[in-house]
Amino acid sequence: MSLILAGTPLGNPKDASSRLIAAIEAAAVIAAEDSRKFHRLCKDLDVRFSGRVISFFEGNETERTQELLNILKSGAEVLVVSDAGMPTVSDPGFRLMRDAIAAGISVSVIPGPSAVTMAIALSGLPTDRFIFEGFSPRAAGAREKFFSNLRHEERTIVWFEAPHRLQESLTDAVEVFGSDRLAVMCREMTKTYEETIRGTLAELLAWSSTNEVLGEITMVLAGAPMDAAVTSASAMVARVGEFEAAGMDRKAAIATVAEELNLSKREVFAAMVDAKSTSKIRT
Repeated sequence: MSLILAGTPLGNPKDASSRLIAAIEAAAVIAAEDSRKFHRLCKDLDVRFSGRVISFFEGNETERTQELLNILKSGAEVLVVSDAGMPTVSDPGFRLMRDAIAAGISVSVIPGPSAVTMAIALSGLPTDRFIFEGFSPRAAGAREKFFSNLRHEERTIVWFEAPHRLQESLTDAVEVFGSDRLAVMCREMTKTYEETIRGTLAELLAWSSTNEVLGEITMVLAGAPMDAAVTSASAMVARVGEFEAAGMDRKAAIATVAEELNLSKREVFAAMVDAKSTSKIRT
């Protein structure tokens, strides 16, 4: 019994590896995110398979995981493929891999194309350190919090974006990160209409406002300057001090600074507490 996770082409079938083709031909069971797309891939690759194809997507992942575990325990080899890229990366597969390992089942991975690493390479932004955040949230409030939590992240940031939410997402990103932060939008990578748009967040927002955006989108954002969080905290404390010196009470000063810097009052208050603690330690 063996569980194999295999990376599939993002769009161009010529990116398929010989190992992927051999695994498709040999697998007894193939768990595919979309069986129609899997059949299309096999047709493009001129690959014949005899294994049973089982639908394995987000909506049925929990129940299918147990079914596939039972198949694996019976001694069969199971191959898992997503529509594009590597299973488990914002796609089904994590639970199955985790539970298979826990059950002592042999597992392996056939590497393949990755939208994350390809977008970073295309971006021209630092690649030595980066984080991947999956899809941005659908709801505006959750998306704003999503970006706010990354405000001081110094590593390059990568996330997936839905085309119909791109403009809203970029609007929120400008509010949180500022209009001058460098970013890159990678669309339809390896496909016929592949496109890479580079610029500031403000420039990407302007572009999205005047162009129809379709297809798969991967966003790459430059990290914050080093020690940005410390600098911001110092700026908060100094600004609160200015308002207090002008006669404003601390609570009002904190609220004013929070609004001025587009921060939560909690963040400004925390900066004040930290500054007070640091001052006590020094004295």
